[in-house]
Amino acid sequence: MTLTLSDIQAAHDRIKPYIIETPVLRLYNLEEILGCEVYVKLENMQRTKAFKLRGVMNTLLQLTDEELNRGVVTSSSGNHGHAVAYAANMLGIKATVAVPNTAPPFKLQKIKDYGAEIIPTTVEERFKLQDSLVKEHGYTLIPPFNDYRIMAGQGTVGLEILNQLPDVDRIFVPASGGGLVAGIAAAVKESSKNVIVHGVEPGNLPKFATSLKNNKITQVENKGTIADGLVSIVPGEKNFPLVQKYVDSFYTVSDEAMKKGQKLLLMEAKILAEISSSIAVGGILNGEIDVNPEDKVCFVITGGNLGFDQLEYIKDTEI
Repeated sequence: MTLTLSDIQAAHDRIKPYIIETPVLRLYNLEEILGCEVYVKLENMQRTKAFKLRGVMNTLLQLTDEELNRGVVTSSSGNHGHAVAYAANMLGIKATVAVPNTAPPFKLQKIKDYGAEIIPTTVEERFKLQDSLVKEHGYTLIPPFNDYRIMAGQGTVGLEILNQLPDVDRIFVPASGGGLVAGIAAAVKESSKNVIVHGVEPGNLPKFATSLKNNKITQVENKGTIADGLVSIVPGEKNFPLVQKYVDSFYTVSDEAMKKGQKLLLMEAKILAEISSSIAVGGILNGEIDVNPEDKVCFVITGGNLGFDQLEYIKDTEI
């Protein structure tokens, strides 16, 4: 089994009543600064303020009543857990979320607001805990990224970008476990071979760059990152082959660059984006990613779930 374009198209039809087709906007005032034509796909305007709802809804809508009634469980650093809690609340079922200690309080509160049970864990142990809860309680697992239904839902972002910006040249996608970048790349490459898809990950956690170099899935040391939504230390086993097949290249970006990207989006574009969403913008701004003036570049702004306290660290950042 793998992920096909027809899976992604079916997912788009399936989840349409439950999501927002988020806009693609051109940001003229960032073009001289970044040195290319700048477009943003604003998933921070999604119903749960992040793209994760797409994959979650595509998965839940394919479960049987028996699977739903057992309750669902997942592991999440924030946005996926928020989406699972939101969807479970809407469907009237129990949700449990194993949350690593990197998750910010704002995201934890969102999960709690929709009635999900939170069980604290670490980045290294979260998937073991998630799997043990499945065995102990019989919950139905909703993986954060390592699942074809999840990837098909996330891939609908790619379909929308191609529809909204048919002549796009390059798409930059933040990457953690690989659900979004694999889904978007599959959707884009099976629809238009001319569009270049780049994955972007924290320089402190280069799991895809390392795995691609080694030609095998490789777990990296957890050196930590300011990007709380990009904390995975190993690619998903189902995600990695799709990344190998469809993603043109991977960039690693420093935490300092991400701060610059977030501040630029906020101050010049008036877009409130999570630090994880700002990774590619920051990489270009800080000279860690190269673009050309004639490139039509679309940045996937993956989420906007953050509290005011999380803006404190960019107050003195120079852009």
